[in-house]
This record gives sequence, structure tokens and C-alpha cells, in this order.
Amino acid sequence: MIKAGELPDTIAVFPLPGALLLPRARLPLHIFEPRYLQMLEDALKTPTRLIGMVQPNEIPGRSGTGLQTIGCAGRITQFSETEDGRYLITLGGVSRFRVIKEIEGFTPYRRCDVRWDGFDRDLGPDEKDPAFSRPVFLDLLGRYFDARELSADWDTLKEADDELLINSLSMMLDFDPEDKQALLEAPSLSTRRETLVTLIEYRLRGGSETEMMQ
Repeated sequence: MIKAGELPDTIAVFPLPGALLLPRARLPLHIFEPRYLQMLEDALKTPTRLIGMVQPNEIPGRSGTGLQTIGCAGRITQFSETEDGRYLITLGGVSRFRVIKEIEGFTPYRRCDVRWDGFDRDLGPDEKDPAFSRPVFLDLLGRYFDARELSADWDTLKEADDELLINSLSMMLDFDPEDKQALLEAPSLSTRRETLVTLIEYRLRGGSETEMMQ
């Protein structure tokens, strides 16, 4: 467990569209680009082994991509190397952060000065959602899975803790990067669940404004 005082002021960031990491959740990643292999090697040398997951943000009129202002840092908890030099790693979500500025140069990967204040609950115990109605939610989820022709281990979903269930679905379901960002920035588990329900209901109604007009 990483304590607040151990969180660094500067971290490496991995801008991967649509990849969402949340506190106390786990995200598997496949690392193969040379710059990110270097990022992994450097992160493993640090006491916290942190990598920041953050969504790229297109900026009109500028080349390249910017970064969303809020991301989530994960600690490298597992890693294995393949025969051809790629790595399979797992990040354990630690805390969200706010990007203060991007650091230019020095490394082939991107690095940012960050602040951790405002996300104190991320380092605490699992969150609860007192208003969560699991039967109603699972009924909605079942209709969504049927519409998308997805399968699920329903016994596991029924037994999972509130936070594990809501956060895992937030990370796994195929929402747009902007929707993933909204789920990340939700201030509480209850708010994230409400956002998740809204996104699922929207997809069931058509999935996009274009599809809904057809």
C-alpha cells in the first residue's frame, strides 16, 4: 500500500485512448513500443513503480495530442517478458492525479508534474454505494449484453463487491474515450454508478446521435 507522502511529484504517463484505470482496480497492458519499454524499465527502478494512465486530448489547431487534466496512476504489480522482448504487465490502481504540466525532453516517453490532492479517498478503503440496487442494475446490464451479443459470468457479477463490480464494468465496457474520462472523474462510487447507468441506457437507445436518427 502506497501512502500519500510517498506519491512523487513527477510520473511517467502512458496516453492510451480508451484505456481506463481506477483506484484499487487492475489493468493488464501489453508493452512493445521501444519508448514504453524504456518507460517500464525506468518505472521499475523507482520505489513506487508508478505509471500514470491518462487519456490523450486532441487540441484543435495543434499538431500531436495533449493530455486530459486528470488521470490515474497504477503500480506495476506483475510483469513478464515474452520471447520476442515484449512485456505483459499489470497495473494496480493507486490514485487519480491532476496534470500540472508536461515535462519536455529527457525521455522518449511523456512525463508530467502532477498533484494528488483532492483524491484522498483513492488511498482509503473500498468505497460503498448505499443506494445501489443490484437487481435493477443487473437487469439493465443483461439487456445491454444481449444487445451487444456479449457473454458474462453472472454468478460472479452477482457476488462481486459494489466497487469491484462498478469499476470493473467502467473499465471493460466499450465506451468512447470521453465517456471513460467521465467515469474516471466521477467524485464518488455512487456518481460513477449513475454515470455508468446513463451510458448503458444511452447505448440501448441507439448508441449515438447518428444511429438514433437513422
